This record gives sequence, structure tokens and C-alpha cells, in this order.
Amino acid sequence: MSRERPEVTAAAARYTKRVAGARGRGNGLALPGGPGGGAWQSRAWHHYGTVPEVRYAARWIGNAMGGARLFAGRALPDGTIEPAPDKHPATEAVATIAGGPSGQSQYLSAYGPHLVVAGEGWTVIQRTGPETIDWHVLSVSEVQHKSGKLSAIIQGEEVILPPGEEGRVAGTEAVAIRVWEHHPQRHMEADSPVRSSLPILEELELLNAAIAAIARSRLTGRGVLLIPKGTRFPTQAGQPGAAEDDLIESFAEVAELAIREPESAAATVPIILEVPAEMIDKIQRLTFESDFDRIAMELRNECIRRFATGLELPAPIVLGTTDQINHWGLWQLSEEAIRLAVEPRLATLAHALTTQWLQPFLSASNLPDAQEWLVWYDASPLKVRANRAQTALELYDRQAIGGRALRRETGFDESDAPGPEDTPQPALTTTTPPGGRPMLPADETTQEPDTLPASATPNTTAGGPTEAAVAATDGLVWAALIVAGSKIRRSGIVPRDHRARVNSLPAALIHTRYSVTIEDLEKRHLLETAFDRVPEVASRYGLATDCLADTLHTYVARLITTGQPHDHHQIPRLIAACCLDREATDA
Repeated sequence: MSRERPEVTAAAARYTKRVAGARGRGNGLALPGGPGGGAWQSRAWHHYGTVPEVRYAARWIGNAMGGARLFAGRALPDGTIEPAPDKHPATEAVATIAGGPSGQSQYLSAYGPHLVVAGEGWTVIQRTGPETIDWHVLSVSEVQHKSGKLSAIIQGEEVILPPGEEGRVAGTEAVAIRVWEHHPQRHMEADSPVRSSLPILEELELLNAAIAAIARSRLTGRGVLLIPKGTRFPTQAGQPGAAEDDLIESFAEVAELAIREPESAAATVPIILEVPAEMIDKIQRLTFESDFDRIAMELRNECIRRFATGLELPAPIVLGTTDQINHWGLWQLSEEAIRLAVEPRLATLAHALTTQWLQPFLSASNLPDAQEWLVWYDASPLKVRANRAQTALELYDRQAIGGRALRRETGFDESDAPGPEDTPQPALTTTTPPGGRPMLPADETTQEPDTLPASATPNTTAGGPTEAAVAATDGLVWAALIVAGSKIRRSGIVPRDHRARVNSLPAALIHTRYSVTIEDLEKRHLLETAFDRVPEVASRYGLATDCLADTLHTYVARLITTGQPHDHHQIPRLIAACCLDREATDA
């Protein structure tokens, strides 16, 4: 097993005696309390607490990081990571990080918000008993450097952190490690996606306050009612002590009742007022709405959109618009998010643990090759998807891959492999619906289209499709995709500002760039007339017309609604069930 090692551009440093003797920032560690960081980081954390989109993005990345697994390994010449043997000191050391797998998940998850919001965080390793070592993740506001000492607020108490030895970490000493994403202009300063978005977030906060004020304002809410002076409610004639009620007082009483008891009739039934006819046109209601009331909502949405595009995460994840994307597109979105937003931060943390903890720890244990071993991460649990697992099952059933690959692609590891004590399981089988027709549902599904490589496609047998039939059918599929693509190009599926761009795309590939739903396919008749030549081709090459028409329509519809390009290797498998008995046909 090996893992590719991406380029690491992060920074990390440990609090040592050399650093403690330095003043301000320098010598490999930016000490807390120095110039250049605290102000913007405090603002960033403020927005984390007040802007839901900031918190959502930070927690999304943190939760994703928590799904990864840490392991010990060493880099091979080709750049991949080879895991360390089970009983190796590096393996045993990494297994103790944060108390084991459960604690490691929480440790990785906790770092997400720190790296997204402030761009840095602190790992403090503290021995609290003979057999107890606690790992803490602290923010920059919880670690302070003053009077030549480094202190941390841990569980509400201030703890003085002693400086360690340069290049060595004993198992009994406290360790403080600063982990940060360095600013490209000033290496010792932290950088984060929230930092560049601070002006946008401050503008968003102002707009939120303005909208809240509009909602609470009496003037903009219900306006002002103008009534002629002296207008009164008449009472019923003959009633003892009858007198005309003051109109303003009556309005106030009804309003109080409606607020106090919103379910009462006073909250919904209009006030009935009997006034002389000449008074009716003198009762007016003035409102104070302005264009800003409407524009404020639009400006707020624009701020949120700009913030979303400033993150490494794909914008639809932050904007909550993933429900408008089909399942295959959603998987691509998640894959991109993991690659751009999650794995770089896992690499940052692994680099810090390697250079500031594992290698110094192994050096203190007098391991000769201490500098060769590193902490790395396994993000494969984040990438397992149902469609790939299904493909792995089918390939395993056809003896195209082994059990190790099957376990990897379905989210299991080698510890789950069957042992001598396990009962052998029956071989996997692939089911086929009645009639031998391939199962290709055209509705939405969590699986991507079947894109098995050609080597996994069953060989054609006697009576199967000929090369000429396959080539002709392949042409039918391309023609159908061209027909559908031309209609997509002219429809509302393609945004207006993309019309010029889409004209340069081949019509048969337009569906791979723009999401098409089942409703779009049917409502816009994208495949109407697309298979008019099926009877001619079926008759020419000995294929069942209805079978071929249904199979190709289902296959092309699924390609369009899942955004997949056509793979000509699929044709023999698709039309195998549509081949007529040649001897019967000749007779």
C-alpha cells in the first residue's frame, strides 16, 4: 500500500529554548502576541461566531478532515508513501497520537476551523499522569507569550509551557507546536481564506444589521395611519352610559390584543369603522419603504456568493445549491472539495507532526533513521463512493481485480480480510433482469453509468453483434447525443451568458458540461427524433428493433442526466441481448 505525497507548503515550529530566548518573531517560530496577526484573526473569529456561512465552511472542512486516518510511513523515490511495519517504533508512536483512532479523528476535526478561519492553531501535548498524555488543539487567542514565557489556557486554567530541547522530544515533556498556513509574502505570518474575505464579511454584517432594522422598524413595517382629528367609534344606541370611543385608543387596544394573543380574531379580522361619508377619503396610510429595502437583500446574497467563491471549497457546497446537481456531478464536487480544501490541510498537519514531534521523538529514542519516518494521512475513506464500490464488485466477480483492491474500494482495510477461522463466502454473482436485457434505469440514481474498461466487457459469442453492427449502433448513439446537445444549446438549460462559449463545444458533449435533469429530458423532448434510424439499422444487422430502441434510449438518457460522455466499449454489451437468432432469421 502506498500513498502519493503532495507538495507541502505549510509551516510548523515547536517552542524550544532557542526560540524562548529570541525576542518577538523570528528563529523559526512566530511567537503569540507579536505584530501582524492578532487583529485580523480576532475579526475572523468574530465572523465565525456571527456569519453562518463562515462556520459552515470551517466545520465542513473540519468534519471531512476527521474522516481521514493517520499512519506512519516513509517517502519512496517516486514520491509515494510506504507504510511502516506494524511493530516499528514510528508505527507505535503514531498510534498514540491523541490517544488512538477515536481521539485522532477528533484531533483532525478540531484543526479544520483553525486553519480555515485564523490560518493557524496550536497543538499542546501535556503529560497529566504516569500513563496519561493529553493532546489539546488551541486557538491563537488561547496561547500567549509574555515576559519570556509561553502560557496556554487549557480547560479554563493557565498553564506555563516549558521550552523543549532543539531537535529532540522526550516522552515525558510538554510540547507546544504552532501549525500555520504561511502567507506567501511573509512566511512567518498565517494566511487563511477568511482573511481575504474580511471586507466582504464586514459588509455582510452591515447588511444583516440593516435588514434586521428594517424588519423591526415601525415606520417601514406598517407605516403611519392618518385620520381626521376627532374621529370616533360610535357605540350602540340606548346602551347605558353610551359614549363615543376615541378612535386612536380603540386602534391601540386592538393592536395590543393582536400582539398578546396572535391566535385571536383581533389578529386577522379587519377593524370595522363607521364614519361619515365625507370622512372616508380623509383616512390615509403612509408607508416609508425605499428601494434599499429590496436592494439590501440582493446585496447580502451577492456578499455571500463572493465569500463562497473565495474559499477553496466549491461554491455550491457553501451556497447550499447542491440539490440542483445530479448525483454524478455532486460526487465530482465532493471529490474536488476533498482535493482542494481537505487534503492540503491534512498535509499541513501531517508535516507539523512529522517535523516537530515524530522525528524529534524518534531521535530522542536513538533510532538511527529517525529522519526518514513521517506522519502521513489516508484520505481514502473520504473518497469511497457507491458507484465505484459497485464497479469493484463487478470487476471482482469477473476476476479482473483481487480481494485487496475490492476491500480498498468498498471502504475496508486489510484487517477485514477473511482469516482461517472465517467461513468461506459464496462467489459474487451479477444479476440480469428477465430477458437478458441490461439493467440501465433512466431515473436519478446514486450510481454513475457503467464505465467498465474494455477488458472487463464479456467477449461476444457466436450469434452476438458483429463489428459492423457495433459500428452502426455507435453511430446511432453519437447522432442521438448530437440531437440532444443541439436542443440543450438552444434551451434555457445553458445560462444566457454561456451561449457564446457553448457554441464552441461539440454538440455530443454539451450534456457533460451542463446539468440536465430527468424533467428537462422529458419536458424539452431532447431525444425526440433521435432514434428514427433504429429500425433501418436493426433490420440491416439482425437486431430486434424494439429491444435496440429501448436499450439505446435508456443508455443515452442516462448519459445525459448523469453528465457522462459516451464510451464506445459499452456498445457490444448493450446490444448483445438484442441479437436475433441468425439461423431463424435466415429461415
